[in-house]
Amino acid sequence: MLEEKDLIHVYLVPGMAANPSIFENIKLPETQFKMHLLEWMIPEKDEPLRDYALRWSKDVKHNNAVLIGVSFGGVVAQEMSEFLDLKRLIIISSVKCRAELPRRMRYASATGLYRLLPTSLMNYVDHFEKIAYGDFLTKRAQLYRKYLSVRDIYYIDWSIKNMVCWDRQVPKDGIVHIHGDCDMVFPYKYIKDCITVKGGTHIMVVNRFRWFNTHLPGLILNGRLDKKI
Repeated sequence: MLEEKDLIHVYLVPGMAANPSIFENIKLPETQFKMHLLEWMIPEKDEPLRDYALRWSKDVKHNNAVLIGVSFGGVVAQEMSEFLDLKRLIIISSVKCRAELPRRMRYASATGLYRLLPTSLMNYVDHFEKIAYGDFLTKRAQLYRKYLSVRDIYYIDWSIKNMVCWDRQVPKDGIVHIHGDCDMVFPYKYIKDCITVKGGTHIMVVNRFRWFNTHLPGLILNGRLDKKI
């Protein structure tokens, strides 16, 4: 087994409001990789996304590390990469530039409608399970309660604003983008130059973890799939 200094250090950024437990089933060979789970910080008052990314990038303690971000975490990971010397930048269920945002998000940005979203409802996620009827709603409520634990309203408002108003016009070179063709948050039809997971949804890092366990090592090492999907 390699010494820790010789391992590839992999830092994982969860999706908006999610805790690192979304990665609980992601397993990388411990003989090659060491995983580090990052947790959301509460933004400072009116903190620009770039400044937030700079602050968070200081939690990446290794040069030539791998940074993997999911959904909005993928957007923040791209901003963090501006301050890091990375081996690989991987985004999952995310977007690489403004053109890949769905029309509804671009419209919300242009009109300011994102400010009207009732983000305070995040405080009632725990109660949703109690009133959910039917197997599907009950399971979905359990997932929300388990994974969406960052309930700070300022953080939620800040995240939504920075997601819909993200202004990157040209994708960064060398990004490995993994996207499901059944993603309802960032529809596949807007996504370019990605590795497609057939049947993958926006939460595929949770419910398709076996795909990631099979393919992530090769993607980290080579930037491409070693096996056909």
